[in-house]
Amino acid sequence: MDTAVAEFDRTGSQSDVKERFYRYFQETCTEIQEQIGQLGSYSLVGGERKDAVEHLVAAISRLSDEVGDLTGFVPAYDQRIYSQAIKGLSEKLQETRSKFEPKPRFQFKTTHKNESAISINDAAELAAEKRIGPGIRPGFASSNDSSMATTPANLTTPPSENDTLGDLPSFPKNYNEEMTNAPVSGPVRKPSFSQATNVNISGHTGLHIILPSSAAHATASGSLTRLDRCIVDMSIPTAKGAPFAGLALKNIKHSLIIAGHVAGAAHITGVCDSIIVVASRQVRMHDCKNVDVYLHCASRPIIEDCSNVRFAPIPECYKSDSVESIQNRWDQVDDFKWLKAEHSPNWSVLPEEQRLDEAIWTTVVPGGPGVGLEDILKKTGVIEH
Repeated sequence: MDTAVAEFDRTGSQSDVKERFYRYFQETCTEIQEQIGQLGSYSLVGGERKDAVEHLVAAISRLSDEVGDLTGFVPAYDQRIYSQAIKGLSEKLQETRSKFEPKPRFQFKTTHKNESAISINDAAELAAEKRIGPGIRPGFASSNDSSMATTPANLTTPPSENDTLGDLPSFPKNYNEEMTNAPVSGPVRKPSFSQATNVNISGHTGLHIILPSSAAHATASGSLTRLDRCIVDMSIPTAKGAPFAGLALKNIKHSLIIAGHVAGAAHITGVCDSIIVVASRQVRMHDCKNVDVYLHCASRPIIEDCSNVRFAPIPECYKSDSVESIQNRWDQVDDFKWLKAEHSPNWSVLPEEQRLDEAIWTTVVPGGPGVGLEDILKKTGVIEH
């Protein structure tokens, strides 16, 4: 998991900084929670899970430092909410690790879970609702000093302090809901991700999604999950802007995924009957079946518990100068579940005569008038005619 959280920009007025940090904090917390939830899918082999945990520890520590750096920009009450949420993230990571590693080398300073600490979602709700008024929500005890009875005594707001949350913005736009429900003028969705720091597309059936260049700033991490009969093209923002720091593809079937460029590792789990195009430093596949991978990989690709995975070099139209300068080990695959000297039966090289022509990638896959999603999936062989 080689993702990185973008640094928060504290320039601007106090009100502007406060609002932007609220959005930034919610997005970053969501990203970290999702990555914690994915720890179980990482392998212990090669230190994959260890790397993921170390990244999460660093991300939480950095977020905590950024909250501390905002002293003077946001009210003390806001900072207490942020601190409680960070504590919840730390405890959730420690609890998740304990399921896989009974005796972890790393331990948080807080060795006992604080049962009174509010959850991350509750912290977000408190922020959205400002201070809780006379009507205390169920599950929270009342307090004369603060609406958060769980706040440590040493953080209680002094009576003389005028501590108000101010007008915080609403939650970040739900791009998944927007893509599903919003009326569109054509068959292709092109969400801008203008308010996002990462790309998280999940839970769709029968959508053709193309990320425009305006999503170039949202490549801190990428995640595609639970997709069926979809086409997702993320090549434009990662080619013209920054590559994804890390990418996770999980539980995808009958789909065409053009994942773009990944500076770190691409983790592909539970994908079947699909085509994937990706340029990445590392590729690790788990529990995949009947998948064609058009690949540029700087290291040896790794598969585990996979069957009928076929590899081919990445099409010319998806290459870049940075990719061209790195040796492509697309066909040097290691199967961690095949230890015999003979070639693993679980993967093969996709025969040249069965590879998609360059014209298919440049004229058919992008779609257009008279070329719908079903047409593209059929012409690329993802689904039968």
